[in-house]
Amino acid sequence: MGTPTLRVVPRRLLPHVHSLVKFPVNAMLCLMNLIDGRTLARTIRDEIKAEIAAKHLTPKLGVLLVGDDAASHLYVNLKEKAANEAGIATDIRRLPATTPDDELKNIIESWNTDTAVNAILVQVPLPEGHDTDAIIAKMNPQKDVDGFHPSTVAALYEGRATIISPVHEGILRLIASTDVAVNTAKTTIVANSDVFSKPLEYLLRKAGAFVEMMSPDSLDRAALLQSKMIVIAVGRAKLLDRSMISSGSVVIDVGTNKTPEGKTIGDVDAESVKDLPGWLSPVPGGVGPMTIAMLLKNVVEMAKSQM
Repeated sequence: MGTPTLRVVPRRLLPHVHSLVKFPVNAMLCLMNLIDGRTLARTIRDEIKAEIAAKHLTPKLGVLLVGDDAASHLYVNLKEKAANEAGIATDIRRLPATTPDDELKNIIESWNTDTAVNAILVQVPLPEGHDTDAIIAKMNPQKDVDGFHPSTVAALYEGRATIISPVHEGILRLIASTDVAVNTAKTTIVANSDVFSKPLEYLLRKAGAFVEMMSPDSLDRAALLQSKMIVIAVGRAKLLDRSMISSGSVVIDVGTNKTPEGKTIGDVDAESVKDLPGWLSPVPGGVGPMTIAMLLKNVVEMAKSQM
C-alpha cells in the first residue's frame, strides 16, 4: 500500500507525518521505551530560536489567563519562559475570575488589530460563568495559535489547514519518533472531550490508521488489547494499566493528575507497564513539552505569514 497524501496537514509538517506510515523495524523490544518528549521539544525549540535570529523575526504572543487555577498558571508560566528563551515576546494578561466577558473580548480585539501581536492564546479552561466559545470565536482566526477557533477547525476538515493544534501536532511527532507504523494500525482514542478527540481522529485516519473512539466510562479491554496505538486524555490517574495494553504498542498519555503527595502522573499506570515491550509518552516529560514547542512553532509560522 502506498503512502497516503495528507493534504490536511501544513506543508512544514509533512515530513513528520509521512514518517507515521513507515514500516516497523525488526528490533526486539525488551522493556517499555519512554518517549523523551523533553529532548524532542528542546531540539525543536533550538531550531525555532535559530530561525528567529537568522531571519530577524520579531514574533509576539498575547496570552489571556483568567482566574486562579493553579495548573493554568503553571502552564502559562512554562509557555512564557519557553517563548522568551526562543526570542518570542509575550503579553500575558493575568486577570481575576470575575473579569466580565466584554472586557476579555476587548482585550482580544485589541490584539486582533495590533500588528505587533502575531498570535493569541486563551488559556482554557476558563472559570465557570464565562462563555468560552464566544471568547475564542472573538479571535482573528489568523492569530489563533491553539487552533480552537471554529474557522481553524473547519479549515482542518476541509483540507485548508495552515496550522495544527499544538497538542495534536505534538502527539503526531511523538508517534513518529517510534518504530510503529501508523498506516493500517488499529488505534484507540480514550477521551472525554470531542474538542480534543475529533481533530486527532481525523488526522490519524488521514495517516491511514483505523481509529476507534472509546469512552473512559466504558473501557473495552478486548478492543484495547487489539490496538497498536492508544491515545488517552481523560484526567483519571492510572485508568489504563498493563492488562489493557498489548506488547509492542505505542501509548500516548495526555492526562495530568495530582497524587495526594503532590506528584504529577498521567492516566496510564506507568509502573504496571514498565516491563512491557512498547513505547509510552511519560507524564511529565512527554506530551507537555512537545505541546509548548509546537505552540512556539505556530507563533513563528504566523509571524512569517503576516510579514
